[in-house]
Amino acid sequence: MKIDMKTIDDFNFSGKRALIRVDFNVPLNSDFQITDDSRMRAAVPTVKKILEDNGSVILMSHLGRPKEGPEEKFSLKHLKSHLSKLVGAEVKFADDCIGESAERLSKELQPGEVLLLENLRFHKEETKGDERFAKKLAGLADLYVNDAFGTAHRAHASTTIVAKFFPDKKMFGYLLARELKSIDKVLGDTKKPYVAVIGGAKVSSKIGILENLLDKADEMIIGGGMMFTFIKAEGGQIGDSMVENEYLETARDIIKKARDKGIKLHIPPDAVIADKFANDAKTQNVKADNIPDGWLGLDIGPESISKFEKILENAKTVLWNGPMGVFEMSSFAKGTKAIAEALVKTTEKGGFTLIGGGDSVAAINQLGLEEKVSYVSTGGGALLEYMEGKTLPGVKAINE
Repeated sequence: MKIDMKTIDDFNFSGKRALIRVDFNVPLNSDFQITDDSRMRAAVPTVKKILEDNGSVILMSHLGRPKEGPEEKFSLKHLKSHLSKLVGAEVKFADDCIGESAERLSKELQPGEVLLLENLRFHKEETKGDERFAKKLAGLADLYVNDAFGTAHRAHASTTIVAKFFPDKKMFGYLLARELKSIDKVLGDTKKPYVAVIGGAKVSSKIGILENLLDKADEMIIGGGMMFTFIKAEGGQIGDSMVENEYLETARDIIKKARDKGIKLHIPPDAVIADKFANDAKTQNVKADNIPDGWLGLDIGPESISKFEKILENAKTVLWNGPMGVFEMSSFAKGTKAIAEALVKTTEKGGFTLIGGGDSVAAINQLGLEEKVSYVSTGGGALLEYMEGKTLPGVKAINE
């Protein structure tokens, strides 16, 4: 899935206004303070490159899921002062993303200046992919940059439709280009052995990835709640553990395909089980296919950890998508922590390690190890769809 990319490095922005789609969908607390600014920081290199070229920047993003037009808690004005600090320039704010104030402020924008538009989703036309709305956005600038990987899988007005109005002046920002290059390393240009670690709660949400990886990975490690669907599919006793009975046949099919293709599929041999879904539950360690009734598996056990650490030790490429257990509770975080630490060692030995998918990213950040692996993806749904081999509308719109 090699991508021929037109990026901001291919362009001189001197005297030009760049309309950039960023992903500033950041968490705010009840006082409207940003609790995690990593998505904003990720966009800074693109903004700075354009300002250093003596161009000006118009930023557009969504925040949250406003239902009926403008809502105070979803206003991007809460991001303005922090954004000014991050980009090292005063940020102007338009109280709407289209209309009189947006048009006037963008027209008056001087080289080296930054304008932040109000939340795109205050207009229903954004998520509907409305062409007239996209045309109004396009009218604010001379060229279009997409730097929002997290929304590249949605055919919204600002991520896809707007690109039509810039036939030869549209490109990827640094973040989106880096995301695509990093993911291509685990989809195409992979060094062997290639190990995929797939966890999380449900098999149903990972079928596409598992199917796609059967043509790429040498070994696959299954963990998280979804492991019990695989264990039950093979006749194991899983007590009251989470299971998707309607996907037992799918799990058997994946096991068979892996065997036929010579891929080593590793299902955890043991599990940490609990008598209730709570951090203070009674726990014990048992064989993962012999869990008594009334007990549920909430993490992988020590035998699984030691087995998986050995596999990862020799890997040259690793994709990790999904935690090994309910890592949000300290009693069931050991498996996820062990995988994260094993990936740091793989990276130190020269392997390429990509962490993607909301919960794995949350886990690696929580452990403070995000700087010690090769790449942490910012896109949840977009990453999953790209890895399933789907064409992302936001990527296609730039390449067309």
